[in-house]
Amino acid sequence: QVQLVESGGGLVQAGGSLRLSCVASGRTFSSNAMGWFRQAPGKEREFVAAITRSGGRTDYADSVRGRFTISRDNAKNTVYLQMNSLKPEDTAVYYCAAGYSITYYSNRYNYWGQGAQVTISS
Repeated sequence: QVQLVESGGGLVQAGGSLRLSCVASGRTFSSNAMGWFRQAPGKEREFVAAITRSGGRTDYADSVRGRFTISRDNAKNTVYLQMNSLKPEDTAVYYCAAGYSITYYSNRYNYWGQGAQVTISS
């Protein structure tokens, strides 16, 4: 069992930055690939970014590539999402997730956090 807790959400103006953190407890953090997803009101949950167990490979949605950076610190059981050049369309609840392998598909992640609200004002 893995418990995930996100933090770092908030309200910022367009063009600003935020860093989300997700701390894991329970089973060995480094044995899980990690992903970030988001869900805006009235929309389906969508893939944002993912990182392999070692951190050696990352992947991003086209909508955030070049603006967002996913990273992890296995010694701290933490995965991060650095978000720069934020846009109003980035407004959503952001979830971290743990799974066996890096993937776009949310149903392949076994564990989820409770979510962190990110709101970007124009």
